[in-house]
Amino acid sequence: MIRLRRSVLAVPGSNPRKMAKAATTAADEVFLDLEDAVAPSQKDEARRLVVEALRGIDFGTRTVSVRVNSCGSMMTYADIVAVVEGAGDRIDCIMLPKVESYDEALFASRLLEQIERHRGITGRSGTPIGLEVIVESPRGLFASLEIARLPRVEALIFGPGDYSAALGLPHTSIGEIDRSYPGDKWHFVASWLVNAARAAHIQAIDGPYALYKDSDGLAESASRSRALGYDGKMAIHPDQIDVLHRIFGPDQATYDRAEEILEAYARALAAGQGVAAHDGEMIDEASRRMAEVVAGQGRALGMTRSGAIPAQSERPAD
Repeated sequence: MIRLRRSVLAVPGSNPRKMAKAATTAADEVFLDLEDAVAPSQKDEARRLVVEALRGIDFGTRTVSVRVNSCGSMMTYADIVAVVEGAGDRIDCIMLPKVESYDEALFASRLLEQIERHRGITGRSGTPIGLEVIVESPRGLFASLEIARLPRVEALIFGPGDYSAALGLPHTSIGEIDRSYPGDKWHFVASWLVNAARAAHIQAIDGPYALYKDSDGLAESASRSRALGYDGKMAIHPDQIDVLHRIFGPDQATYDRAEEILEAYARALAAGQGVAAHDGEMIDEASRRMAEVVAGQGRALGMTRSGAIPAQSERPAD
């Protein structure tokens, strides 16, 4: 299933106040975190709080996901069973971190299938609960082509923090831009991941930018991943959401041009022509496919040729 994921907001599963606040933001997706944002001593309590939040908070139309602990932690089973049996009908996806093999993703998929069948559970949309897979190591990257083909997987997500650690990079800030490198140090990884996602017809989501007060740096980081074809990016703070929506959604001029190209090409086909001239450019079937992507994104956001994206909802300061 293709969902709107321009912004994917991380929320600690051990913090009821922040989980409630997340439902008032403009984020396309909210994920309640049982992994890195929760201290080891608080894992059991966080599971209870997440189920309580899912059952008690109205998250509206946004996508709702829960990030469980990795298979290597030996907590994945307990996390998935507790969350899905407790509130599986209130979530859309399970987010699985640090995936390094097809077998790990398959394990989570099979476990979800058995719980759904045993308990008669479906996700919020009435369909099976999806999987969002976070790739955070070279092993995971090279397995991503196979992982992405699992029917339950909806998105591949890049995890730059743990990937930096796996490579031994001299960085301490997640998602930081390395000005000492003559290019983008993540170009190979990011390009591979988005190609793996597209080959399986699923989405690709960039990882977070930890300097949440640096909106210019966030915009630059998001623009780089957007240029490669990413659908959205994780956010660690509500203040990052508007920037991500601006970067990952077409602006009015771009949307208008896409619709104009589609109309011009349709007129050409109706006249028995395979190409057409529009605004000083020759357009053909490839042009149509490119324009259809942009127009589709705009339509999904409620854009029209004469209007703009509907106003975002209010969100409180953290």
